[in-house]
Parts: sequence; C-alpha cells; structure tokens
Amino acid sequence: MNDIIKNSLLFISLILIQIIVLNNILFLGYINPLLYILFIIVFPLRRDRGLLLILSFLLGLIIDFFLDSGGTNAAATVGIAYLRLPLLKALMRKSEIDFPVFKVSKLPFTTLIYFIAILTFTHHLILFSIEYFKFSEITIILSRTILTSIFTIILIIFSLLLMNKSKS
Repeated sequence: MNDIIKNSLLFISLILIQIIVLNNILFLGYINPLLYILFIIVFPLRRDRGLLLILSFLLGLIIDFFLDSGGTNAAATVGIAYLRLPLLKALMRKSEIDFPVFKVSKLPFTTLIYFIAILTFTHHLILFSIEYFKFSEITIILSRTILTSIFTIILIIFSLLLMNKSKS
C-alpha cells in the first residue's frame, strides 16, 4: 500500500479512535489516554519537517475541536513534532539519519521506549501546563502529566506491537 494512503488511514483512524472511544474513558476520574500522538511518533522521517508540523497542527486542531479545548492539543502536538528529529538524533547518537530507509519501529526496544516516553511526557507537560496555566497548580499538572503519560505509553506500545504484527 502506498505510504500516503497508509499515513492518511492512520491519521483518520487515530482521530476516530481518540474521539469516539478514548475521550469517553477516564481512569480514576481524570486520566484520559491520548493515543493520537502515535501518528507523530511513526510518521516517516523527511529532511523537510514542514509537512509533519502542518499535519501535527491539523491533528491537534481536530482533537481540540471535538474536546473544545481551545488549541492546547494543537500547541502540544506541534511542540513534539518539532522536537522529534533532534530527540532521535540524540538518542541514536548520530548527527545524520538515513531518511529513506529509517523506520521508528526498527529502533532497539530500549531506545524506542525512551523515545516514546520522552515525546509523550513532553506532549502531556505542554498540554496540561497550557490547560491549567497557574504555577499554584504545579502538583496537578505534574500528577496528570505522569499518570496520563503512563497509560498513554502503554497504549502506544501495544498499538505499535499490533501494527508490526499485522505487517508480518
């Protein structure tokens, strides 16, 4: 299947899963896993990051529209889309990555876990910091960031395992 079609289907399916299923799930009353960031994690690497930044903004904006959250998801998704390539270079200890053949799913497992965890934690920290926007709410920001990140990371890992199993 063509990469454009695969990425389009992933984009649409993650939005639908987030809106229809995951937005209606609250663990402990306030923990909501945010699986839609999986799109940013698995999007193919390119030298030009402009397309990823635009798609990330669109992804966050669509989620914001359905959650009525005023742009917080858009800001957080653009933030992690911008940090993704420098983070990969730092984790792999390489200055150049072979863009055409590189796939995130081919990373060593520990590197993949670090990559997912750092991006997820960063996304959630940006999201909840903008949402609460008070220094006096720092404990709520950090607790929601940590707890939501844990559930999101587990869900992303299971999703990646399912995606890789279906390719085999």
